[in-house]
Amino acid sequence: MDDSPHAPASMPPALRIAAGQDRFGERRSLGISTIDFKVTAPDSGGLLIIENTFHAKGGPARHLHVDQDEWFYAVEGEFLFEVGSERFTLKPGDSLLAPRMVPHVWAHVGDARGRIVIAFMPAGKMEAFFREVTKANAMPPQDPELWRAHGMELVGPPLPVG
Repeated sequence: MDDSPHAPASMPPALRIAAGQDRFGERRSLGISTIDFKVTAPDSGGLLIIENTFHAKGGPARHLHVDQDEWFYAVEGEFLFEVGSERFTLKPGDSLLAPRMVPHVWAHVGDARGRIVIAFMPAGKMEAFFREVTKANAMPPQDPELWRAHGMELVGPPLPVG
């Protein structure tokens, strides 16, 4: 029996995205940060991975995902998180999992640029959410219906960052 690893003919090709680039060559802005899609659900069988690069302090409103676990990996800068009732500071190399149905909020709090890689498992409607909210070049509005339409519940304001 041959135990050597061979990729089946139906395997998708490798996907390389260069540093500072987006999977589709697009630019998406949230005002205080930009988002680059790195891996999308069709590429991976359901995973979405983004890189969020901050040039100012701040972050999204407190929310929860109905169907997604959200994993964070700090690449550059400092980030403050609250997941449920726990508070964490992430610095480069640190990671954190926010399980589905657990309220969480986070913000870039460093004085220099911040970069964080975020994975959504499964992707659900997160790609559509980012495509929609980046049209305004501002952080996502605190509109419960918008969040609910994309599989999330808005449960509070963003973290204050001074």
